[in-house]
Amino acid sequence: METDAAVVSETRGRVRLVALISAALILCSCSRQPEYNGPADERAPDSYRVRVNSSKGEFVMTVDRKWAPIGADRFYTLVKSGFYDGARFFRMLPGFVVQYGIARDRALNARWHKANLRDDPVRQSNRRGAVSFATDGPNTRTTQVFINLANNARLDARGFAPFATVTQGMEAVELLYSGIRRRGSDGRRPVTNACRSRR
Repeated sequence: METDAAVVSETRGRVRLVALISAALILCSCSRQPEYNGPADERAPDSYRVRVNSSKGEFVMTVDRKWAPIGADRFYTLVKSGFYDGARFFRMLPGFVVQYGIARDRALNARWHKANLRDDPVRQSNRRGAVSFATDGPNTRTTQVFINLANNARLDARGFAPFATVTQGMEAVELLYSGIRRRGSDGRRPVTNACRSRR
């Protein structure tokens, strides 16, 4: 009889162990973020320039990969693929930032929508002319970027890592706001300036 009790006790122990392992696997698979299988970012050159033609004039951004390599690679991939062609400057806050990065093509936006980047450490300050990715919290950068219109060092502590700076045509960037109204004449659509980027 003692042998039977030992077998029953060992069997119960194994069942408990299997149940614990199964529960752990289920919990791990439920709490895990789905892997992103969207477009891969190409490695950018150590430094490159992007010329932007806007309705208010041309400006040039110089990207330095050492500042924020993950962001520099994403921006390189997006510019090279034509993602920003025809994109609108949709957010202009005088004395603060001008922002763009929503493609005209909805399918293209959908393709990049969940392509979140890990945050780069902040190695440069968000000074006037610096270009950073917009975020919605930690590790949420995708395609939207902003150009600082003033020295915004307070953004550094919030994790906005500049990857580029406007090296020519900052006056064109500052003019982007001057022609913008909150709503178009139809009262519905915002009036914005389009751009075309090329490397």
